Amino acid sequence: MTLATEQIEAPSTAVRRPPRWRTVIGWLIVAALVIGVAFIAMRVSASAPGRHGGLDPEGRNDAGALALAEILRDQGVDVTVSRSRAEARAAIDEDTTLVMANPYTLSDEGLTALMEPADRVVFLSTGSRLLSLLRIGQDAPGTSPAVAAECPLPEFARVGAIRPDRLFTPADGVSACFGGPSGAAVLVDDRRDGRHVVVEGSKLFSNAYLAEDGNAALALALLGQTDHVVWYVPTFEDSDIEGQSEDTLGSLTPDWLTPVILLLLLAGVAAAIWRGQRFGPLVSETLPVTVRASETMHGRARLTAKAADSAHAAEALRDGSQRRLARRLGLAAHAGADEVADAASDRLRIPRGTLQTLLAGPLPTDDAALIELARRLGELETAVEATNHTTRSDG
Repeated sequence: MTLATEQIEAPSTAVRRPPRWRTVIGWLIVAALVIGVAFIAMRVSASAPGRHGGLDPEGRNDAGALALAEILRDQGVDVTVSRSRAEARAAIDEDTTLVMANPYTLSDEGLTALMEPADRVVFLSTGSRLLSLLRIGQDAPGTSPAVAAECPLPEFARVGAIRPDRLFTPADGVSACFGGPSGAAVLVDDRRDGRHVVVEGSKLFSNAYLAEDGNAALALALLGQTDHVVWYVPTFEDSDIEGQSEDTLGSLTPDWLTPVILLLLLAGVAAAIWRGQRFGPLVSETLPVTVRASETMHGRARLTAKAADSAHAAEALRDGSQRRLARRLGLAAHAGADEVADAASDRLRIPRGTLQTLLAGPLPTDDAALIELARRLGELETAVEATNHTTRSDG
């Protein structure tokens, strides 16, 4: 019997440190991500109140109101933009319109003090708190299609139809324009010495929608009645609302929490650096390696003998003999024990049951029975091989 050899081939490789240029590229990617996050944060902060956000007269984005401010200047109106209450109060004179978006950064007292010197105040957007403070009306449900002024105020006579996004129910004595029985888009309060006007113009007067319908004409009717406009932009820096310490997150957490969080972050960074270090290349082995088939066969035989597993050894002998018999009898390589027994019985003219017991019967339980099984299987293979030679000779 000739022993074949099995050759296991694999490329000779070794794990090495990545080139320095890859490390440099990795750090450049990290730096780019940091710069990108910082840029996004700057863009987000730029849209905050007081940073050219909604209806900001210096805002160039879609939500800003720079287009409206420029139209007013083209009409000869002096527009003063102020982000400080003190500056706004100082700029107000007898012929001035005070304009602002919803001043949610001011307290009731701060807003009242800001409006006091102005005879004409226009709120381009509003909230429920402002409506309650002015006692001018309240929110009305639903929206309205394109509507005209339909009110006796002369400044709105030449204003076309608008499409309001929010309606209000006026209080007693307050004029309601651009609406119907369900509510109006503009409320005008002349009950006091001055005039207070409320409209939800976050969309109507923005750069993106000012040119639609009669939005620009309505803006001029509201803000172009005086030669001077003081446009106050509410900002958090100019807020007079004092935060309550008991309502902050810091007051609800113990003093040691912040140092512990910082310590955990530092520990995480240190662990990442430690685990990310390389300890040099791994030990390499020269390949390919040639292993003789006989070594595998002898190794398995020694393991079976050491374990004294006669049944397992007998099963291995049967499997090998059955495959060889199937090949010699012209059967499929994976033919079952019954098929091999039938073919061998026909070839050798011996009882079928004897061969079935030999190929599929109970397994031996000791070494003597194992040796006897191996002997009988060898005799069966020799007999079948002899019939093959006889058949070829007769042919």
